[in-house]
Amino acid sequence: MRASTTFLTFALVAIADACGDGHGHDHHESHPYPQLTKPSRPLEWGDLNIIHTTDTHGWLLGHQHISFPEPNYSGDLGDFASFVKHMKDIALEKDVDLLLIDSGDLHDGTGLSDGYAAGGIDAHDSNQFLKQLPYDIMAIGNHELYDYINTWDMHTNFAPALNGKYLSSNANITVFDENNNTVSVPVGSRYRKFTTRKGRRITSLGVLFDFTGNDVNTTVQKVEDMVKEQWFAGAIEEEPDVFVLAGHMPVNYDNWPVVFNAIRAVHADTPIIILGGHTHIRDCVQLDGRSMSLESGRYMETIGWLSARLDGLSKSNITFSRRYLDQNRVTYEYHTQQDSLTFNTSHGSGITQGLKKLSDKYNLSAVFGTAPQDYTISRNPYPSNGSSLTLFVNEAMPYALTFNSSRSNVSNIMITNSGSQRFDVYAGTFDKNDQIAASPFTDAFVYIKDIELGVAQQVLPALNSAGADNRKRDVLEKREQELWRRGYVDRRYMDWLDEMDRRHDGAVKRASQNLTLGYVTSDSCPGIGDDTLHAPLASYDIPDFIASDTPSLSNDTLIDLIFVDYIQDQLLEILNQIQSEKTYSDADVDSYTDVLSNAVLGIYAQHAWN
Repeated sequence: MRASTTFLTFALVAIADACGDGHGHDHHESHPYPQLTKPSRPLEWGDLNIIHTTDTHGWLLGHQHISFPEPNYSGDLGDFASFVKHMKDIALEKDVDLLLIDSGDLHDGTGLSDGYAAGGIDAHDSNQFLKQLPYDIMAIGNHELYDYINTWDMHTNFAPALNGKYLSSNANITVFDENNNTVSVPVGSRYRKFTTRKGRRITSLGVLFDFTGNDVNTTVQKVEDMVKEQWFAGAIEEEPDVFVLAGHMPVNYDNWPVVFNAIRAVHADTPIIILGGHTHIRDCVQLDGRSMSLESGRYMETIGWLSARLDGLSKSNITFSRRYLDQNRVTYEYHTQQDSLTFNTSHGSGITQGLKKLSDKYNLSAVFGTAPQDYTISRNPYPSNGSSLTLFVNEAMPYALTFNSSRSNVSNIMITNSGSQRFDVYAGTFDKNDQIAASPFTDAFVYIKDIELGVAQQVLPALNSAGADNRKRDVLEKREQELWRRGYVDRRYMDWLDEMDRRHDGAVKRASQNLTLGYVTSDSCPGIGDDTLHAPLASYDIPDFIASDTPSLSNDTLIDLIFVDYIQDQLLEILNQIQSEKTYSDADVDSYTDVLSNAVLGIYAQHAWN
């Protein structure tokens, strides 16, 4: 999740140089597989139906641990491909349209996307399997733009394979043209117009939120400016039967209304369907009676379903339905009316086998150790023995960063952002894939030496607290807005989990109902959205920043202040606010170790869990 500072010419040169059943749910073969709950009811079909994915982040082999809620999401991309094929067959039988749409973020998340060897390109290999699915629209996400080489790969390899279906309405890449001049061009296509099997005319866009964390030689135009462009006016001028807008932008609290209103100004009654993403939540909203906006979770946990009963020339409200499907074989077999013997297609099984071969190629099953228990990001309080944040900052970082360091004898405080931990650590085998999933970002650790302990121990509270006065609250709000623009979504996701737990009185529900743990969604669309009933997950507030324990020394003791380079600007700002003896700058910051943040848990596991 880090934008490089590579110049265009160097980047282009570097890229040129670089360039039976078959099903298994669990690579931890010794574990029994738990019973899964069936969906609560059949899907509602309409004249136009959509299967939606978003924020898959490399989770193409599904979730492979047996602690709930993981088994809910244990299907893999091969299972999903078989599901799509059966659903396409059902659509033919019903004589209705069925579209397949994705809203972005294919990179950064598991070993399948991030476990490539030196000289490789993130998600290049795993994306070959996504190309095999019959997507009608795929939209760009912010994780396709953090590193120029990844954007270049999407532009030159992925988008051409989709033949106009990969959309990047407001995201460009700078490349050389045939005359060796630099030009800024769309990563994919600005928009797509097509006709469905049933003859419905569709106009589609692929919109990205106002993202600012993109790499050099990529650009993201603000949504409010995009809708003023001549190409946009031309794209929406002709009225289709339906506007189907895909984009990496949440359906609530963001800029979809800007796009929606621009279309409504030209076409007051045309049906509009929006497929959003980015915040990793399940959500639905209707901006008017002839539209629906759906967001379908994250990490191949959720498959979205949307249907619309279109009514020809009538201008009355449209009947929509939406459903959030748990991504597993039980769900898929239920909705396709198949069983374990008839569900697999040869295409789906081939994808599963190909993904397993890629896992083997990347050595993702290489074991670091055996985790003694579950460690969760927010289902256990921080700090606590069950918190993965506590594990990371109090146990793993102090060992992994100092075991081979020349400064290991100098006392320190270590600080990182909680968002660096992307996924829970589960009891049992902890392998290379688990390491990448839990902590995928390649942040470097840097330090400032000779900081008085009394000063250093004020940094963490200052980073996390707005304080009492309005100026500090304004600073914190500004910082949160900047983190959002750079792609930080964890706060929205955690707030959603908190609200879910509070709304359903999670502890009481878990004790009184015979339900497995999972998402319990409340949104603003009619009816119940969750396909399978669950008890809500426990959720505790976590800070934006976390730190190792403070050494038991006098306040005037000089120590090392160690932190990830991702928070360097913020930390220097705070350090200069809490003391006045010296003005600290980038010149005071040095590299602390060659160990990157994504290697910390593996190093620790080899030491502590064997």
